[in-house]
Amino acid sequence: MKLHNAWFRLAMSSALIATPAAKAGTDIWFTPLTQSAPVVAPNALEELSSPWITPADITQVNWVSLNEVENQVLSPGQSIVRVPGQSTSASMFDMLATNPEGTHLFIPHETPIGAGCTRYDIEARKAETIFAGDQQGAVGNWTRDFGAFDPCRWTPNRTLFLAEEWAGLGRVVEILNPMAPVGQIQHRVLESIANVSHEGINFSVKYRNTIYFIDEWNSGSIYKFVMKRIGDYTVGQTFVLRVDNFLTSGGVAAANYNQQAVGVQREGPATWVPLTDGNGQPLPGITNPFRDGPTNDPRTNSNTMGGRPAADDVGATPYGRPEDMIVTLLPNKREVIYVAITSENKIIAIEETGKNKSIVRTLADNNTPKNLGFPSTTGVLNSPDNLAIDAAGNIYVIEDAPNGDSNGGDIWFVRDTNNDGQAESLDHFMSIRVDGSEATGMIFNPAIPTEFHVCVQHPDSTNLGAVPNGLGDAVWTFDISKIQNTNFVRSLRRGAFRFISNQ
Repeated sequence: MKLHNAWFRLAMSSALIATPAAKAGTDIWFTPLTQSAPVVAPNALEELSSPWITPADITQVNWVSLNEVENQVLSPGQSIVRVPGQSTSASMFDMLATNPEGTHLFIPHETPIGAGCTRYDIEARKAETIFAGDQQGAVGNWTRDFGAFDPCRWTPNRTLFLAEEWAGLGRVVEILNPMAPVGQIQHRVLESIANVSHEGINFSVKYRNTIYFIDEWNSGSIYKFVMKRIGDYTVGQTFVLRVDNFLTSGGVAAANYNQQAVGVQREGPATWVPLTDGNGQPLPGITNPFRDGPTNDPRTNSNTMGGRPAADDVGATPYGRPEDMIVTLLPNKREVIYVAITSENKIIAIEETGKNKSIVRTLADNNTPKNLGFPSTTGVLNSPDNLAIDAAGNIYVIEDAPNGDSNGGDIWFVRDTNNDGQAESLDHFMSIRVDGSEATGMIFNPAIPTEFHVCVQHPDSTNLGAVPNGLGDAVWTFDISKIQNTNFVRSLRRGAFRFISNQ
């Protein structure tokens, strides 16, 4: 059922807050898949009823879709972002956020122009556009327009972050009152966070003054913003991560990850190097990291957004399209930042070891055993994009695929039972079979920990010219509570874990 008991949500939320901190992961709790799903035709029965192949006893329900919202007979008075003339990129549901009570989903739209955010009220089954650009980016005017909102993050201040990835100017927008009536929504552009090709952005779970973010580029780096005052996102110091032996081993900061010489070190001990002073002023000799600009290569373009050349100026370590991130705690109480490195087919772990000191390791890649102790899978880790975390601290990896392939993209469970930030196995969890799409935005419900949401992004059925009455981009909700005889699921049901991440 789509409707949930509000009292149960609030009771579970309170119980989760009161319980002890969880470990960083558990043993596998399902029987893994053995192959990726074959892709079906647009608007086929499978897309309409069960777009994912899953382990047994996991249910999936269509929570909201473009078709549902745009059918005013079924959903009168509702609204959602669709940019005219953009075919499959007309709406592009991306990285979901939820309020802590789990009553509302926030859907960012990764459209080339006119990017915005939809608020979906789960209890009322109501979609509303709470923010959108004016689409003037089509003629180069980004004053009141925004492009490619990818990350969407609920903040400790109960505000909402939206940020631009490959369109717009690399800005972070803060919705100041995301639960307000639509006509009262207020926003601001955070000039204090560097302009980069944003995807992963998240808050520290240990240091109340810290925000981590990435630059999704083939020489993209990893950054942090340390507030001058806790809870004030407008003033602070910006740092970027540099592996200590990167430059001395022959690394070139501006070069793409695959242009680095053999033997260049991009893992090991690392340092957070400042780009600004404590008031956010760029340090001498460093490009202004807050410069607005397009997403292009700073080696050949002098007008690109400022965060990337600023990182190059201090020799920051580049990775191959770092995308989403999760921040959590290891059992040793140290903070760890997991980052999906899409072009390198791996996930790295950045363990904080001291003041502005870290160590970088590989959490998982295609050398990690798959389905250890179970029948093997023919699936491979292909362009890991998004990350999710459950209440027990388990990490899930969502691929940026199939995007036209005949086999669907996969979601993987990272098995790290000894909780050292290095996986023993990648277990094949789910596989999407919707034509032309990718999965994105997986997020566990903080109030009902046996429930999670995932988006179907840019399916061919979003293009109404090619697929009349297409289902389009959609959010699906999954329930694992019917899986029997696993300590993990029983523990989730009784609230034995609590979230130690802002997701």
